[in-house]
Amino acid sequence: MALLPILCYPDPRLHKVAKPVTVFDERLQQRVADMFETMYDAKGIGLAATQVDFHERLIVIDVSEDRDQPLVLINPEITWASEEHHVGDEGCLSVPGIYDGVERSAAVRVKAQDAQGQSREISAEGLLAVCIQHEMDHLLGKVFVEYLSPLKRNRIKTKMLKLQREAR
Repeated sequence: MALLPILCYPDPRLHKVAKPVTVFDERLQQRVADMFETMYDAKGIGLAATQVDFHERLIVIDVSEDRDQPLVLINPEITWASEEHHVGDEGCLSVPGIYDGVERSAAVRVKAQDAQGQSREISAEGLLAVCIQHEMDHLLGKVFVEYLSPLKRNRIKTKMLKLQREAR
């Protein structure tokens, strides 16, 4: 396993639309393992392949307190979303240290494949539903700050660019 570098906003690669996974092989299994290791190391609850510069429709999630309920969603599609919405503070491993309110469906149903290519359907609510929607946005090339006002987004972009310059 290996820790993967996480792309930071406003890296343009975060805006690439991911392609469907068509081959379920050892390379994919390794990618899944590396993504979980990276996510756990970064203290995250979800990671989309786009964030580690793999542009395939692959998400890893673990919202459990004990970090022992890994969930792999490949080629995910939301088949149903509740009409009820909630606004909650979201953060992102690609936008470290930034949290802001984003409106999401309170519950979703998702059709996806697991790491072996088996189809599955998951119903989620609360934090898991939010996490799924957030990570699926990444697969479409969208970062959560794009839900914020242009003013907030520009402030975040400026702050992130400054932090990246200082880190060099």
